[in-house]
Amino acid sequence: MFDAASSSDDQAKVVGATNGHEPSSSIELPAKVEPHQARGWRFWAMFISLCITSLLSALDATIVSTVLPSIVADIKSESLYVWALNAFFLSMTTIQPLYGQTANIFGRRWLIIAAIVLFAIGSGICGGANSTAMFIAGRVILGAGGGGINVMIDMVVCDLVPQRERGKYMGLVFAVFSIGTTLGPLLGGVFAQSVSWRWAFYINLPVVAVALPLIIIFLRVNYDRETHILRKLGRIDYVGNFLLTASVISVLIAIISADTVHPWGSWRTIVPIVIGVLGHIAFIIHQGIPKLAPEPTVPLHLFRARSAAAAFGLTFVHGILQYWLVYFIPLYLQSVKRYSPQYAGVAFLPSVLITIPFAIISGGFISAANRYRPPQLVGIGLLVIGFGILTLLDRNSSTGEWVGYQIVSAAGAGLLLTCTLPAIQAPVEEKYVATATGTWGFLRSYGSIWGVSIPSAIFNARVNQMLHIVQDEGIRNTLSNGAAYEHGTAKFINAIENIGIQSSVIEVYTAGLRLVWQVGIGFAGLGLIFALLVQEIPMLQQLETNEFGYEGKKGGGKNDTEKAVAPADLSS
Repeated sequence: MFDAASSSDDQAKVVGATNGHEPSSSIELPAKVEPHQARGWRFWAMFISLCITSLLSALDATIVSTVLPSIVADIKSESLYVWALNAFFLSMTTIQPLYGQTANIFGRRWLIIAAIVLFAIGSGICGGANSTAMFIAGRVILGAGGGGINVMIDMVVCDLVPQRERGKYMGLVFAVFSIGTTLGPLLGGVFAQSVSWRWAFYINLPVVAVALPLIIIFLRVNYDRETHILRKLGRIDYVGNFLLTASVISVLIAIISADTVHPWGSWRTIVPIVIGVLGHIAFIIHQGIPKLAPEPTVPLHLFRARSAAAAFGLTFVHGILQYWLVYFIPLYLQSVKRYSPQYAGVAFLPSVLITIPFAIISGGFISAANRYRPPQLVGIGLLVIGFGILTLLDRNSSTGEWVGYQIVSAAGAGLLLTCTLPAIQAPVEEKYVATATGTWGFLRSYGSIWGVSIPSAIFNARVNQMLHIVQDEGIRNTLSNGAAYEHGTAKFINAIENIGIQSSVIEVYTAGLRLVWQVGIGFAGLGLIFALLVQEIPMLQQLETNEFGYEGKKGGGKNDTEKAVAPADLSS
């Protein structure tokens, strides 16, 4: 750990290295941008509306995990179910860097409004879908809206709250987000069993009807009103966004379809991966040449500081592991324990009840102690342990075991929710917060897709290896080539009349899940390495700029609605 003096020196060095300026022992702050603000009703009305919006996006990210079998059966999309699952994440991931860049050009308010509108449109299309193509199109639009909601909420909070105070507010945002991601499977099970899977999407519309007016009324923040729209459009990094989007889509199409639509060794899998890797290389080269990208989508200087680069890596791994758990613990509960979708959602509640308070605890600790490394190290350590003990689960595991194992991994995931972004923002100037936050959101979402696709590929491969123990050719054919996940329900397994064959099918699912958890230990170990490389850099106690703060406060003055209650002390 670092003492205050050495940490201050480290901060000066990293800021200098990151932004191309000479290190400085002091930071000159603009006048009238005050620390430790007493938050008034306007701030809290805006903040609550942002939290409601965050809940929407989080619910939609995971609610499909328990309604997917019902969707597949209803709209006859067996061969394309994997796209119904991943279209949301694919769209959400590729759009976030664009939001990060254009937020500095067009401001925060209109982008988050546009994201909410897209989300509502996508929800309506998914709820009314009567074909696979229509459902996937709706999921793509939902992802574009959800990705914007996620990154813009983080950005707005960072615009209005100093670095050191952000932890507690981001803790509340992520707590709400965690409620959504963990309640998603529960609500999905309720809708699938009691009403209709379509309500998993229709439910978003009345919530949007509440959240959108609140955002329009209360989210009044500064942005550039003087520059002509054509000049603003000219600042967008079109080539960079195209290269990044195309390369990400190419790679993800390959890994999503591998072992489900095409074998891993097929040219249809290998060629998109190669194209995607080359596209990533071209994107990096393009972003590093100022003449080609004067305002890059992902400025490479964000990665020059070892600490920030390691924090980005930890963010990516955390995104992988979080969705690894969200999608495969419910599969265990439904396939091995043979719980109904509704009861499986209830059985997943320990993750909700643990993730939320640990996210808040992490954020509060960061604000109080001005340190983000302890929750990082404890959080990733708990995930290593959590994945390790999940390998012990089988059909005979008691309720206490599968609840207790969830608690360990959920505590680790919760701690990490609020402590990666501060480590990324601490070394950079406030003017780079938008692009840094957009990049952070992109990597977190990119990780979430890998967090579904990697364990799915591992699970499917292991199931194919184990199917020989099932003495029924029809069932073997049903579960082979990536179909085991969609059939991992109590309804399917309980319908197998022969007890011996039913037992062997459960054993196949158990073996597939055990390998999934074992590989997860390795990814958690990689996250631990990244966490060890992160440096402790003191966070600023007041904003350096109010460029995107409340309207009427750009230069400070009489119209300020939030009042400072204490002076800053940057030496602490």
